[in-house]
Amino acid sequence: MAKEGAQRAEETEQMIEKEGGKEAAEGSAAGSLRAADTKEMRAVVLSAFGGLNKLRVSKKAMPEPQEGELKIRVKACGLNFIDLMVRQGNIDNPPKTPLVPGFECSGIVEALGDSVKGFEIGDRVMAFVNYNAWAEVVCTPVEFVYKIPDDMSFSEAAAFPMNFVTAYMMLFEVANLREGMSVLVHSAGGGVGQAVAQLCSTIPNVTVFGTASSFKHEAIKDSVTHLFDRNADYVQEIKRISTEGVDIVLDCLCGENTGKGLSLLKPLGTYILYGSSNMVTGETKSFFSFAKSWWQVEKVNPIKLYEENKVIAGFSLLNLLFKQNRGGLIKGVMDKLLNLYNNKKIKPVVDSLWALEEVKEAMQRIHDRGNIGKLILDVEKAPTPLVS
Repeated sequence: MAKEGAQRAEETEQMIEKEGGKEAAEGSAAGSLRAADTKEMRAVVLSAFGGLNKLRVSKKAMPEPQEGELKIRVKACGLNFIDLMVRQGNIDNPPKTPLVPGFECSGIVEALGDSVKGFEIGDRVMAFVNYNAWAEVVCTPVEFVYKIPDDMSFSEAAAFPMNFVTAYMMLFEVANLREGMSVLVHSAGGGVGQAVAQLCSTIPNVTVFGTASSFKHEAIKDSVTHLFDRNADYVQEIKRISTEGVDIVLDCLCGENTGKGLSLLKPLGTYILYGSSNMVTGETKSFFSFAKSWWQVEKVNPIKLYEENKVIAGFSLLNLLFKQNRGGLIKGVMDKLLNLYNNKKIKPVVDSLWALEEVKEAMQRIHDRGNIGKLILDVEKAPTPLVS
């Protein structure tokens, strides 16, 4: 009896051990399955507002499209000066960190949310995104997505929406550019500046005055009529050429340039402020630079505007899209711009391509105003090896 009891006890222990091993194996398999289900992607993450050290490439959970959204496998992302200001926290009502920066991208449609029409999986597209663009995958409402022409590259597509829509809206929707007018654009070598120059060339006899750093002059001299060093007294130079001044001033600098721009306006001329890059002097937000630019802005007197027949305006594409719900208006503008592209009247100027891991170096190039045209984050590009 004792012998039989010992045998049964041994058999029971073996069964328990066997079942336990099976359960452990099943548990391990389930864990692996759950890990596989949790899809991840690379993304540029801003951990807090501040300098370049606040940016890093991290793994994040991959988003899935909600109703009315498209899921895009990103190929390229656009870098803009506003991204630098976001990094510094140098904007009104900045979002909470950590966040993924970026407002425009291009790529391939990977999935469709419910009720999405007009697109198919595999379509080549470019899109506006309310943050989160600097990642391998983004989801954005269908109203902010546009199909890419067959002969447009992904890098060109990522350089297209912000720059050309901004330039077009300011010139034609706000300032009503017509034949024979004159335009002053600051930062003429940048993405918006080059878009402005190209769009002005589609209207007969438009004179374009541009300011830019002197080292850019050789590269962009053919895109504008008259080019001045950004540090020179461009007001006197313009008045020497056109005694009455100009019809349109496009100002992305702010500060002292606001008063100069208003002084250059002809009667019925339009001054448009669309940026404030003079507030950015160092790597982090400077309250001194902000205050200096603010106090340099000429205090606008409505009576003076009335007496001089001048118009002062502001333009923010991101606010128009994401806060003021004008996606339909922008869709119409994009249709016109793509028609101009297809007719070879305009073409995005790409300065350089950077890997996600090189975002700090790319941002520094924007900060140094070293770019001619648009800087692009190429999601599939490997970082350039360091040379000793």
